Amino acid sequence: MEFHELTKKVIAFRDAREWAKFHNPKDVAISLILEASELLEIFQWKNEHEVENTVKTDIETISDELADVLYWVLLLAHDLNIDIASALMQKLQKNEKKYPKNKAKGKAQKYTEL
Repeated sequence: MEFHELTKKVIAFRDAREWAKFHNPKDVAISLILEASELLEIFQWKNEHEVENTVKTDIETISDELADVLYWVLLLAHDLNIDIASALMQKLQKNEKKYPKNKAKGKAQKYTEL
């Protein structure tokens, strides 16, 4: 399923509940961060072994939180009239310039440190 099809489903879900009146960009962005925080909380205070185990045993919760994050991303992009697929492609092009393969390959440094 493509982004525009997913977005239609998200908007239909929201509209069926008459929630659009609550969804200004600030509050939608806050909701996005809250859901991302719930995803992060799954891994908080876990060492590498515990993280690996959590991924094996709690993948449904991880999946649900990722879906929640995507829900808010799609909603915000729709409400701000942003083609999220195009935005992602443009950002990847920018990142290719910031992180050229010959400098960034195998490194976890910020582009300003390469």
